[in-house]
Amino acid sequence: MDYFRIGLILRPHGIRGEVKLLPLTDDINRFKELSDAYIEVQEGCYKKTFVRGAKIVPGESVIVSIEGVNTMDEAEMLRNRYLCVDREHAVTLPEDTYFVSDLIGCKVFSSDGEELGELSDVYETNANDVYVVTGKRRLSVPALRKLLDKVDIAQRRIVFNSDVLSEVGLFED
Repeated sequence: MDYFRIGLILRPHGIRGEVKLLPLTDDINRFKELSDAYIEVQEGCYKKTFVRGAKIVPGESVIVSIEGVNTMDEAEMLRNRYLCVDREHAVTLPEDTYFVSDLIGCKVFSSDGEELGELSDVYETNANDVYVVTGKRRLSVPALRKLLDKVDIAQRRIVFNSDVLSEVGLFED
């Protein structure tokens, strides 16, 4: 089963077991409707939980109440853990947008047919995400719609427009 990290638990908030969460999702309002969730107790190991409620705090944080966490000490045990959802409870993405976890590992080609490597990382920046492709040469490119000729998650394949790639691609030797 696939899990998506949607928030990092920063610290307890108050004495009733609530936690302050750093959102790791584009839509902070998703927490208002969240109920089914998972705590990542260690990398790759998840414990099912339920979110009783959430409050959005100006400044891009969220206060979350988690079922079974009723004291400051219980909340402290969750510090630096991730709040996750499974794919079934993930948000529905708009057309032509993808989960980063679905892009990582895709083979990347130019529209000329050259295999460039594998998408190994995605860096978030204020302007655009940056795709990192690891192959014969490491390549960094901004995630621009005009660059992406084709993204086929099922086939694990991404095709970059060669003309745009020559303008924006940064190859490291």
